[in-house]
Amino acid sequence: MNPLLGVIFHWLGGLASGSFYVPYKGVKKWSWETYWLVGGVFSWIICPWFFASILTKDVVGVLRSQEASTLGWTYLFGMLWGFGGLTFGLAMRYLGMSLGMGVALGYCAAFGTLLPPILKTFMPDIPVAESIGQIAATLPGKITLAGVAVCILGIGIAALAGATKEKEMPAEEKQKSVKEFDFKKGLLVATFSGVMSSCFSFGLTAGEPIGKASVLAGTDDLWSGLPSLIVVMFGGFTTNFVWCVLLNLKNKTGYQYLASHARPEHAGLVASGGDHGGGGGPAVKIDKEDLRIPMLGNYFFSALAGTTWYFQFFFYSMGHIRMGGSDPEGFGFSSWTLHMASIIIFSTMWGWIFHEWKGSSKKAHGLIAAGIIALILSTVIIGYGTYLKGAGGGGH
Repeated sequence: MNPLLGVIFHWLGGLASGSFYVPYKGVKKWSWETYWLVGGVFSWIICPWFFASILTKDVVGVLRSQEASTLGWTYLFGMLWGFGGLTFGLAMRYLGMSLGMGVALGYCAAFGTLLPPILKTFMPDIPVAESIGQIAATLPGKITLAGVAVCILGIGIAALAGATKEKEMPAEEKQKSVKEFDFKKGLLVATFSGVMSSCFSFGLTAGEPIGKASVLAGTDDLWSGLPSLIVVMFGGFTTNFVWCVLLNLKNKTGYQYLASHARPEHAGLVASGGDHGGGGGPAVKIDKEDLRIPMLGNYFFSALAGTTWYFQFFFYSMGHIRMGGSDPEGFGFSSWTLHMASIIIFSTMWGWIFHEWKGSSKKAHGLIAAGIIALILSTVIIGYGTYLKGAGGGGH
């Protein structure tokens, strides 16, 4: 266990997650469902199998050795997480990059972090190291929980900054950075997305036996979380695949995967890669005189986005192990908070780069800055609490 290294890995994961959709801005003349599914094939299927195959031992044998219930629950939570991912794009569509991620991931952090140890109180047999009562009974546990509270506070401040932004900015100014800015609608979507997305944390918890079996097969402990990612992310792939194919059929956009030119009748219905839309996204008109689809570029940018997105969980699994995982000597439950906080920090950075807060008041700027400082502070507090636990400072 190495909490400092764990925090660094979670920050790298947050950087990957906060940056993954930037390459989608290079996709041209493809509908949302087309580029989302192409990127998803890389993030949900290709990357999990590729990295698990080269960094772990006998990945197929490890998965085959698992009980059906372990694989079933891990896969089911992955499917539920998939619904969160689908609506996550809508949250960014209505709230923008920085605020959309802040609100959605705030709920995700709270549910994904605290529910497993709370459930441990009522379901002692689930693969969670300690219940919430056991964590709160020690000094390191109190410090770590305080870090979680600071994280949630920081997320709340970020949401308040968004409400201030909406109230103070003229409608035309909001539209320049986020074309369909709608705080109320975005808040509802972000809430659903955040709650469902937290199921990824539950999926990793359900997949703990897979990681243990991988270690027994000879895998280094650092990489032992990769095989369980295959199962969780296949669940997410199922949900997204079904939805994207349905949209391809509904919008008659399935031809785009192989076509060199957009159909003239669809010229006004094709969403550009710059759209944050989820669930199909709004239509963006393109020039009917230039219908050529840059196929190579679209596949490249979609693959880059999908691979970048996968790396958030690649680093998460490493950070989770270094924070203690399911080891009673660590506080693996806090990994989810660290991951969410890191994502919000880096997504807000991109929000500033893309001028989403341009034109908002000093109060709004001050609030979002305070929220980010609180989130950074929360990662330090959680890391320190986990360090104390590993150092033997578990006194009451």
